Order: sequence, then structure tokens, then C-alpha cells
Amino acid sequence: MLFRVVPGSPVPLGEQIAACVRGAIAEGAAGPGERLPPAREVAASLGVNVHTVLRGYQRLRDEGLIELRRGRGAVVTAAPGAARLSERIQAAVAQARELGLTDEEFLALVRAGLAAATVPTAPFAR
Repeated sequence: MLFRVVPGSPVPLGEQIAACVRGAIAEGAAGPGERLPPAREVAASLGVNVHTVLRGYQRLRDEGLIELRRGRGAVVTAAPGAARLSERIQAAVAQARELGLTDEEFLALVRAGLAAATVPTAPFAR
């Protein structure tokens, strides 16, 4: 798996690392059960602190894309579809920030979208 970061970018390095993994999962280059490189190895190859890599991995864990196992490393748990959705969510959050929306305003938009997309659960409802 190839990791690339841009040190001068306004995007935090940990998020850039997470985005690399998200992209690999979304493209099918990394699938469920595959181990990610050890954080120390990634940190050494990128010239960043190991905690920066761990922050990226923890973010992916929080998104449900990987599982972190002490002593066994990081393992991909999500399918490509989940990773693509996660990428889209990250893009929507970034756009909301650019527009100056608060978290509450953004969440209200998401809730409204979910409510509009809700379908009846009764078996014969129309």
C-alpha cells in the first residue's frame, strides 16, 4: 500500500494517512482481512511521528473501516462500498466547513436527508 502525504497541506498528516487507506479500500486494493503496514514502518517511510500514523489509524477505526489489535496491528474490516461512503462523508464535512456551517446545522441537514429517504417499513405500505 502506498502512502503519500503533503507536509505543507492544510489537511492534517493523520487525516492524509487515513485518506490513503480509505482510497485503497474504496479501490479494492485493500480488502477485508488485509493487514495494514505497522505504524512504525509507515512513520519511518514518511518521515513523520508514529503518533501521527496512529491518529490516522484511530480515525479509520472510529469510522469502522479497520480494527486495531494490540500486538497484531491494523486489519481492514470494511468492504469497498463502506470506504467509498466514508470518503463521500469526509468530503461533505469538508464542504460544510468551507461553507461555515456549524456541526449542528450540518447534522440537521443530514437528519433531514435521512428523513426524506425513509421508506415505510410495513410489508404492503405504499
